[in-house]
Amino acid sequence: MGKTYVGSRLRQLRRERDLSQAALASTLGLSASYVNQIEHDVRPLTVPVLLRITETFGVDATFFSRDDDSRLLAEVQDVVLDREICPEPVELQELSEMVYDHPALARAMVEMHRRYRNVRDKLSLATDVRHFPPPTESGGRAVDNPLGMPHEEVRDFFYSRQNYLDELDTSAEALSEELDLDPVDPVRKEDAITRRLGLHGITVHRGTGSEDTLHHLDPDSGTLFLSSKLNSGQRSFRMAAELAHLEATDVLGEAVDAGHFTSEESRTLAARGVGSYYAAALLMPYRRFHTEAEQSRYDIDHLAQLFGTGYETICHRLSTLQRPQLRGIPFTFVRVDRAGNMSKRQSATGFHFTHSGGTCPLWNVYETFTNPGTIMRQLAQMPDGRNYLWIARTVRHHRSRFAEPGKLFAIGLGCEARHAERTVYAEGLDLKNLDTATPIGAGCRVCSRSNCAQRAFPPVHRPLKIDAHTSTVAPY
Repeated sequence: MGKTYVGSRLRQLRRERDLSQAALASTLGLSASYVNQIEHDVRPLTVPVLLRITETFGVDATFFSRDDDSRLLAEVQDVVLDREICPEPVELQELSEMVYDHPALARAMVEMHRRYRNVRDKLSLATDVRHFPPPTESGGRAVDNPLGMPHEEVRDFFYSRQNYLDELDTSAEALSEELDLDPVDPVRKEDAITRRLGLHGITVHRGTGSEDTLHHLDPDSGTLFLSSKLNSGQRSFRMAAELAHLEATDVLGEAVDAGHFTSEESRTLAARGVGSYYAAALLMPYRRFHTEAEQSRYDIDHLAQLFGTGYETICHRLSTLQRPQLRGIPFTFVRVDRAGNMSKRQSATGFHFTHSGGTCPLWNVYETFTNPGTIMRQLAQMPDGRNYLWIARTVRHHRSRFAEPGKLFAIGLGCEARHAERTVYAEGLDLKNLDTATPIGAGCRVCSRSNCAQRAFPPVHRPLKIDAHTSTVAPY
């Protein structure tokens, strides 16, 4: 294997498992001084030690390889697959070397492509006469901010930070301790937040007076109206979100300013997003939540019952466990509807969502709609050979009467297969034989699989070859 220094990665592994150097050394059958020397890059990682680590902790050798840059590499691949930008194909090895040797330039390249794509899409909309508003009195046309895409800007803001905002998270955790919130006692938790809101002159009232409004803060009367449709956990979350804007104005403002948003709509949407992030961190403080997640082996139902919150809220919080000195499993979190529209997507892993076309129909998140409320598992393999464990289940929002449609989504939570053993969802799965993994891709337009019967579009990275006298399982 040669001399490979992996101090930071071994330290990350140890801290993720909440182990001291002495405990890690004892588990691996090594001396504490030897482990210390590896962590400080005084000694290289040897093959025997690597084998002990993979067998003991269920990680594979790629944990100590360049694959830590896999997410950035996937994003750069998405850029070069855009034929308007790069008409000629670029070898994967060349891209990999660029990402590894010049990560800052690679990130700048991805950011420029994102901005270009936003401008291109909005200009296309703005120049389509079907979407022009009627002429104004002065004879012009009022096109409001044609270059702004608020929801995408905010989504990219969280995505680029791996869905973890340290200052918000630590501030919310400190307030949770100050209020002595008991995460597992919903009544006490709700009462404590209500009293804190009272210090700001805010009273809480059950009932909004509207079937569609779930909560509303009336600044004139100082009243926070909460819908009767909300359960205790949902009420606490919305109260915590409003409390965030009262208690952490500066911290939230700095987070929004750091996004450099291009429109007031984007700033407003981002403000709501960071407020919701703060609320989750207040109700599920990082250290307590991380400890419970590790001890329960990331059992989502158990955590939802323990913290009194919904399935989706727990999944979203699990995707934020990326505090540098106390990381959890790096999860990818998605929310999709029956039509494949992805309304939420965050990733702390190498799993990448392409902007070219839709997602993969073989992905198990879509199967959950035929089995509502049931957790489904899938071992999936991307075209680059990387394996993932996906956990998916449907959730239904805000249906309180018979025949009321409400909202139905599928929630997906995925991690690389090397982390799977740390979860309860790996039980009964043969993780040593990943040949049975379902082959999926980021989307038909960028997927390199040539024999997929579910392919909906031809790939953009190779010429389309069709023989009128020959047919195959794959349509292209």
